[in-house]
Amino acid sequence: MFAFFRPAAHQAPLPEEKIDSTYRRLRWQIFAGIFFGYAGYYLLRKNFSLAMPYLIDEGYTRGQLGLAMSAIAIAYGLSKFLMGLVSDRSNPRYFLPFGLLVSAGVMFIFGFAPWATSSVTMMFILLFINGWAQGMGWPPSGRTMVHWWSQKERGGVVSVWNVAHNVGGGLIGPLFLLGMAWFNDWHAAFYVPATVALMVAAFAFITMRDTPQSVGLPPIEEYKNDYPEGYDSSHEDEFSAKEIFVKYVLRNKMLWYIAFANVFVYLLRYGVLDWAPTYLKEAKHFDVDKTSWAYFFYEWAGIPGTLLCGWMSDKIFRGNRGLTGIVFMALVTVATLVYWLNPPGNPTIDMIALFSIGFLIYGPVMLIGLQALELAPKKAAGTAAGFTGLFGYLGGSVAASAAMGYTVDHFGWDGGFVLLIGACVLAIAFLIPTLWHTNSVSAAR
Repeated sequence: MFAFFRPAAHQAPLPEEKIDSTYRRLRWQIFAGIFFGYAGYYLLRKNFSLAMPYLIDEGYTRGQLGLAMSAIAIAYGLSKFLMGLVSDRSNPRYFLPFGLLVSAGVMFIFGFAPWATSSVTMMFILLFINGWAQGMGWPPSGRTMVHWWSQKERGGVVSVWNVAHNVGGGLIGPLFLLGMAWFNDWHAAFYVPATVALMVAAFAFITMRDTPQSVGLPPIEEYKNDYPEGYDSSHEDEFSAKEIFVKYVLRNKMLWYIAFANVFVYLLRYGVLDWAPTYLKEAKHFDVDKTSWAYFFYEWAGIPGTLLCGWMSDKIFRGNRGLTGIVFMALVTVATLVYWLNPPGNPTIDMIALFSIGFLIYGPVMLIGLQALELAPKKAAGTAAGFTGLFGYLGGSVAASAAMGYTVDHFGWDGGFVLLIGACVLAIAFLIPTLWHTNSVSAAR
């Protein structure tokens, strides 16, 4: 199988007069491929959350469903890291669509096979497979961006691309409502988004390409005359898996700081998102229409929030990703307190608070991914991003699923929100050491 993913061979250089026009055309085309391709992954990421209120009605507890849902985070964290190693040595044009097809297949099983939700064990296994396939989306996208956009362009490009998961994640709610209207079946939360994802996978395959050299173009550093500190021709060589893992990841102190920060950023992100339908139904008495639209607003609020965060990071904080992240996490803490303490019967305030959390939390998520890309050579970018994702999902997202579920079962929603506020404080604490660090590839050496 790995031979199928092998990187595309370098082609003979194009004539000088064709380089600029080809680069411009392909960069737009490839960006569309990774943007909509990654959005497609998020059509299939959190479908289980929308189904949970119905599964609770069938007799499952919040703790049981949280345990089953934690399989996504466990598998995704492992996959994003391990498949990141594979991705750094693979052709993203094949790698990204393949994972999307596997994920869609799992969602169709949930949608049409009654045995898929017959036990916690079966749900855990299927969600684990889905989580593993989901880990094949970020690494090839990161590899693509560091090969096709130079370091000075990357902050804006990554921030725009990063809203892809808000686009995809936000559409789950409306697609679910559409499926309910058509089929009057809550399983539509699985099979309607999966159908759309199949078309997205085909689009990604058609539009994506591997490296510039694979289509006869020079490296992006040469084309843009934008060489990172410490750059030389060896950066165009493919590294061994051991060299990537040991030299550019394990020995990189700053990667460890942002990886631990990512644990608590993800705990807040998914602690709010995964449990929003259940919390709003049980504690705030929302109906299914309102909870689905709340889910939509949370995700789509992240689009302007992420773009603003990227702009502020570059223009106001002059590339200081750590300081930008701290400011946004402090504001997230305030919004989470309002979401928690607002009494039932004030749905507008609940919606505004949820919108604000979504607006603010995706900026730090994006910045940590961007820092990971900037802290390693481009041939190790997928692994560096996967390393921070490993911590975010195995630590933060698992806690958001399993620990949050059992905490609410035993201590109520107040106990759950104490956990989330603590996550905000600890995320800020781990971002503080990055305040005085300048991002550069040489820092990873």
